Amino acid sequence: MSAAALVPVALVGALVGLAVPSLARRFTTPPELTRAGLEPRPGGWAWLSPVVAAVVFAGLAVARGDDPALPVFLAVAAVGLVLAGIDLTCLRLPDPLVLAAGVLALGGLTGTALLAGTPGRLLGALAGAAAAGAAHLVLALLPGSRLGFGDVKLASVLGLPLGWLGRDALLAGLLLPHLLHGGLVLGLLVARRVRRDTLLPLGPALLAGAWLAVLLG
Repeated sequence: MSAAALVPVALVGALVGLAVPSLARRFTTPPELTRAGLEPRPGGWAWLSPVVAAVVFAGLAVARGDDPALPVFLAVAAVGLVLAGIDLTCLRLPDPLVLAAGVLALGGLTGTALLAGTPGRLLGALAGAAAAGAAHLVLALLPGSRLGFGDVKLASVLGLPLGWLGRDALLAGLLLPHLLHGGLVLGLLVARRVRRDTLLPLGPALLAGAWLAVLLG
């Protein structure tokens, strides 16, 4: 993708990033506070959100500029940024947003496959969703697992675009999130910022790992 085309995509990402904190607060602010007009002020990550979103969008554009499914990847990324903000704030991955990401991914990839005459890629996307969901379901059911079913649902959704790209991207998308999360947990433990029983969100790592897998794929 040319630099002239890349700049608008990054700008769109920045605009999405501006909206992320307010959208995330809709799912993290207790209703009674909202009714009383006492919503909390944006945290320190609010100013960073446009930068992160612009980098996410630009990275996808560089990696998948020739793929007709690029708009689908960008749409899923937009919802994913909101989900990451929510999970970082209150350890939740709201079903309506995960469902929205799934509908965007499945609907967009279906349309792309039909228009491009490549139904095999859609089958790959569905297989990716099934494989990612099954793998994380097994992890969630292991004794002592801290992986929630919201993480399982999100992993299934992310398996759609990863499966669209093929086996290598899917495998990277399954492995990288846990390497990122494990490295972060280890670093926080060494720095004594968390304890062994501290619950940490996995959603951002799932999303970051999927993004890196797309870039590498």
